[in-house]
Amino acid sequence: MTLKYEMQLLDELPMIYSCCMLMYCLFECFKYKNTINYPFLFLLVIYSISVTIIYVSLKKPLFHQVMYGTLVTILILRSVYIVLWVYPWLRGLGYTSLAIFLMGLFFWILDIVFCNKLRALRTQLPPTVGALTQFHAWWHIFTGLGSYLHLLFSIYSRTLFLKYRPKVKFVFGIWPVLLVESPRKQ
Repeated sequence: MTLKYEMQLLDELPMIYSCCMLMYCLFECFKYKNTINYPFLFLLVIYSISVTIIYVSLKKPLFHQVMYGTLVTILILRSVYIVLWVYPWLRGLGYTSLAIFLMGLFFWILDIVFCNKLRALRTQLPPTVGALTQFHAWWHIFTGLGSYLHLLFSIYSRTLFLKYRPKVKFVFGIWPVLLVESPRKQ
């Protein structure tokens, strides 16, 4: 394996594993306390390991992109289901996380398609302006933020189901965090 390919693996494989964790959270958020869906957990672990083994063997980025895209599509459909039919008041958080994540995906696709042209363009631009054309970096920023908001969405959904009282608060007026109060005694 070349160093470039090893770096690409370190960058891409966590995407599969983190999406599988989000998948488990979203599909299990309406279960009772202290239950574990072992068959679903096993399926996600097998999926992650299989994708890893096949990707390392084939060394085809398109394979990884399709497997990752499949997970993201399922997550989007599940999130839309939750905000349309279960907790409609979470639309703002759900759609914001989705929009920011998709913006990151847009930058990732631009980086893949126009990588050589962007590199050539950066050689002609001042370093500070050229840094703004690092679309792979923008991909990480936007998908990181979108994933964080999606985790808040998942935790919010789960705590609501368990009858806790979650509230989104903003640190310094901009950074959302979730505060969870115990359920009221009846």
